[in-house]
Amino acid sequence: MGKLTDMQIKAWIKAKQHFEGQGDGDGLWLRYRENDKVPVWRFRYKFAGKSRVMQIGSYAEVSLSEARRTAEKLRARVALGYDVAAEKQERKAEALAKIEAENASIRVIDLANEYYERMILGRVKHPDIVRRRIDKDIGPHLGKLKVEDVKPRHVDDMLQAIVKRGAPTIANDVLRYTRRMFDYAIKRHQIEFNPASAFDVNDAGGKEESRDRVLSREELTQLFAAMKLAKGFSIENDLTIRLLLLLCVRKMELCAAPWKEFDLEEAVWHLPKERTKTGLDIDIPLPPLAISWLKQLKELAPHSSWILPARKMQHRMVPHIHEGTVGTALGKVKPHMPMVSPFTVHDLRRTARTHLAELGVDPVVAERCLNHRIKGVEGIYNRYDYFNERKDALNKWAFLLDALDKGEAYNVTPITKGQKKRA
Repeated sequence: MGKLTDMQIKAWIKAKQHFEGQGDGDGLWLRYRENDKVPVWRFRYKFAGKSRVMQIGSYAEVSLSEARRTAEKLRARVALGYDVAAEKQERKAEALAKIEAENASIRVIDLANEYYERMILGRVKHPDIVRRRIDKDIGPHLGKLKVEDVKPRHVDDMLQAIVKRGAPTIANDVLRYTRRMFDYAIKRHQIEFNPASAFDVNDAGGKEESRDRVLSREELTQLFAAMKLAKGFSIENDLTIRLLLLLCVRKMELCAAPWKEFDLEEAVWHLPKERTKTGLDIDIPLPPLAISWLKQLKELAPHSSWILPARKMQHRMVPHIHEGTVGTALGKVKPHMPMVSPFTVHDLRRTARTHLAELGVDPVVAERCLNHRIKGVEGIYNRYDYFNERKDALNKWAFLLDALDKGEAYNVTPITKGQKKRA
């Protein structure tokens, strides 16, 4: 039989005329079995005295002319002593092994989520802080990389991108969490080298200096006015800022607070030691102004277990608002305070402490309002909680804040110790 032609092959296909083999010569054959949708090209040859067959491809994928060129190359290789069918099987096995290895590889985002679930949740006071850094920084920069493919340059690129957006403190946090995450991967035998190990704060956001920013009375009045003007600044954000100022608590002590800690009838917030930075539990007296603000939050989310429940599409693992929510919201207020120097949420506690001093509050009482440990020998032996004194102090602070909100208190005279004694 002579050489095959395209017309002949197409006629067999149209007539569904099946066969085991039609030869084209020089080892090229066409097979068209009952279960073949289209004919299949095969190359037959002998190697070490044994008949061998290698499939080239279907007629739909490989034309007659292409099949002839492929067969010619294979014949030349066989003549050089190569078993082309065995080589194809080896290439196929290598490709499958590569695919399996690729599928089995752990991506950084998978490592980050595992690290978060196993080492952060239930172990740290504010897991949402780590969650946010994974979602906002580690995931977008490194998440798609295989864990073993991450190099120091990838870590450096991530840190520099964070610094360039004006967030050096966050860069330091991200470096810390990234280093710990890869240390965890080493313990899990996923990698042998931590690509973040060589970096320190000088490679990220630099050494963090203590802040000294305090909002004056006039600036607080402007803040209250600006919060009412800012677009997209919700009632929840407004009340959160006010409560942080009045109660002198840390941001996440309030943002992660469940309603079960509050007794509004007795006007007390029972803040447990598990949720405080100092590891000290404290009963925080709630001035009437704070009670009214808390009741507003309750009305806004009557069925939530949290005073500030998670909003919209925030991460399902964190039921309350993220640690960055308040800071982001505050950014909407600052354009309405063009003459006020920059400040952050972290400056509110320092502001409260400073104004308590201006109001003549005893330093020990003021420090306990912030749930700071009393230093020295007195801190060791003095276990008095100063609840009533703190209640009086916060009521004075609430009176001042309310007056500032109404624009009436730029010149409220601070209560000095001498005035307090005469009273």
